[in-house]
Amino acid sequence: MDYSNPQIPEGINTSKEHPLKEFFLLTIGIFGTLAIALFILGVLADKLAHYLPYSIEQDAELFVTGTRDKDQPIVRYLQDLADKISAVQNLPEDMKIKIHYANDDVVNAYATLGGNVVLFRGLLEKIPNENALTMVMAHEIAHIKHRHPIRNFGSGVVIGLVATLISGSLGDNITGRAIGTTSAITSFSFSRDHETEADETAIQSVKAIYGHLAGASELFLIFKELEGLDLTPEILSTHPETESRLRLIKQQSSQNDNKTTPLPEEFQNWLYLQE
Repeated sequence: MDYSNPQIPEGINTSKEHPLKEFFLLTIGIFGTLAIALFILGVLADKLAHYLPYSIEQDAELFVTGTRDKDQPIVRYLQDLADKISAVQNLPEDMKIKIHYANDDVVNAYATLGGNVVLFRGLLEKIPNENALTMVMAHEIAHIKHRHPIRNFGSGVVIGLVATLISGSLGDNITGRAIGTTSAITSFSFSRDHETEADETAIQSVKAIYGHLAGASELFLIFKELEGLDLTPEILSTHPETESRLRLIKQQSSQNDNKTTPLPEEFQNWLYLQE
């Protein structure tokens, strides 16, 4: 039997691809896999949180500011309006809305855990009539009705924890930073869905209280004027585009939507609390 000792070609165990190309493909693969995993985890957390009993968040006071002192006319007026909105939205008996008024220049309002809604003076100063005020309050109350605070909290915690654990194990490198970006974009996409759902419920609430939608669009015209100060790209915005929200109201309006309810005469004076 003849034996031979062939010479092994050089580079047989070396990839012919450029190392940077392999690194790039590997990074893309990891990024895509993590994006899908984080998305699935976020969806599952969002769905499960929706079924948690409301009683677990009834006494929560997270991220709450302002006052609930009903001796203040502005708080009393806003709470009465919130109770009216709650009735037309058919909130469960144990889902009590608690209005907080923040005497601050911030142009904002938000809903958080436990039925807490915070309204800032900066926004209320710009409200032209009660219909527009009802629209913004009905929007925030709708978030609570649909359990958006606990759903966002649940999905945000899951995505944040997973992203932190994975990025921590990989170290401070490009992949770790990519995970953080993916986590943020996934969370924002959920919030936009919730905002649209809250808009739709708020529109029906305004229509139920006043019989029309006059004044509802004026709220978003205020936001549109402020958009020039907001440089956040739409892909990372927590709210749908203002134009799309205006179109949604227009689609459900009628030609008779032209009479608004004025705010109380002392409304602007009420905004400046005697603290």
